[in-house]
Amino acid sequence: MTAKQMLAQRARSVEEYLSQCLEERGIPARLLESMRYSLLAGGKRLRPVLALSWCELLGGDAEAAMPFAASLECIHTYSLIHDDLPAMDDDDLRRGRPSNHKQFDEATAILAGDGLLTEAFVLMTEAGVKGGLAADRVLRAVNVLGRAAGSGGMVGGQAVDMEFTGREGQVPLEELQQMHAMKTGALITAACECGAILSGAPDEDVRNAREYGRAVGVAFQIVDDVLDVVGDEATLGKPVGSDEEQGKSTYPALVGLDKSRELARGHVDGAVGHLCGYHGPESEFLTLLARYIVDRVY
Repeated sequence: MTAKQMLAQRARSVEEYLSQCLEERGIPARLLESMRYSLLAGGKRLRPVLALSWCELLGGDAEAAMPFAASLECIHTYSLIHDDLPAMDDDDLRRGRPSNHKQFDEATAILAGDGLLTEAFVLMTEAGVKGGLAADRVLRAVNVLGRAAGSGGMVGGQAVDMEFTGREGQVPLEELQQMHAMKTGALITAACECGAILSGAPDEDVRNAREYGRAVGVAFQIVDDVLDVVGDEATLGKPVGSDEEQGKSTYPALVGLDKSRELARGHVDGAVGHLCGYHGPESEFLTLLARYIVDRVY
């Protein structure tokens, strides 16, 4: 089975949970429809799968951690809804369908994003309240994820990305790397770290999970930048070439396609290095998954 097939297989259990996680919340019908429209629009479910895999790898209860893993997808989806808004990236397509604000309206899209972000914290705590995970583990993981998603992480990264727009090829590599570490990498890193924390693993294992996630996050963003140049809309589910059109600061614009691929490969090698001390199907999957991220641009 290929890494892509393994990822899809593991994503199905996440999909099943997501399909019912907003039920019986008392959410107004149109708002619920908008939230579900984006949350259930497909996608790799990379972040929750990473959390569950690290939890499983380190001897934790992945089933009990599922609500927490689902919260990662809620946060990721909210960020996509808001990123697509006219005031941000102004994208009309997401995952092959009209963006949320195009399908509904801007106000509803904003509220759908707000709703998903807030519901994420309900789901995080349900890992302890309903899943039975130790409260100290859940509290520690909530702290990590809150920081990663907030103004010093994903939100801050989006703010810096907007500041960099129009400066294509002019932003120093170090600043570009820092921006992407916040905007894209922080949530991927937190997914791995939180999975390890919820397993109750020692600090050394948590550190390995965090560093794996950090390296994978960088590689993922580089590949995303490359695919915006060499990919196709049917495969990506969103317009190709929008980064260049908007004057976005990207790796290909700064160092070229070949160097970008080389950088991505180097980060994946680093990620795999943090799996050296582990064995079994989860270690194999995490290794193949890291390789698959880069293989998409070769």
